[in-house]
Amino acid sequence: MKLTKKSHACVRLEKDGRTLVIDPGGFSEQDAAVGADAVLVTHEHPDHFDEGRLRAALEANPAAEIWTLKSVADQLTAAFPGRVHTVGHGDTFTAAGFDVQVHGELHAVIHPDIPRITNVGYLIDGGRVFHPGDALTVPDRPVQTLMLPVMAPWNKISEVIDYVRELRPQRAYDVHDALLTDLARPIYDRQIGALGGTDHQRLTPGASAEL
Repeated sequence: MKLTKKSHACVRLEKDGRTLVIDPGGFSEQDAAVGADAVLVTHEHPDHFDEGRLRAALEANPAAEIWTLKSVADQLTAAFPGRVHTVGHGDTFTAAGFDVQVHGELHAVIHPDIPRITNVGYLIDGGRVFHPGDALTVPDRPVQTLMLPVMAPWNKISEVIDYVRELRPQRAYDVHDALLTDLARPIYDRQIGALGGTDHQRLTPGASAEL
């Protein structure tokens, strides 16, 4: 499996000639989802869900499909009948040849005065990759590669480190990092790497790794 990091929370997974894209939002490249056979969206916030980017992907590939939660699906179903699938915690399905399990129900708390929305994470191919979206969800099986949300209005580095410790993945790659300045990145790399207890890595947008 080939993992390609796109900007912010978006990643592309390629296997057997097919492509799965997760969270091509407004902070990601304009063509982040173009070429995808399937797209997964974790929740409705604009840095994870951008309707224009999804429309571009579905129009470029008439066979492409989307799996997401209801609040996103409701915005797309009418334009792409039969190609948008609503999922929730506990669901399993196959998308572009990848086996997917859905974990999680709620977005992390941003502030007690802000209502929490639905958020789901996606466990790919039995744990080879886990993308939690905007929550520190712990799936019910081991994770090999964790897409780690390192910087957000809803988290702090101690929570990120403890999340890595709890999941104990073989490796963790940064996502949700568009708000993290280049000056701060070495601090995060050093502290998560030293304290997380796993192989912590960072890919620049466009860079890839073989899993």
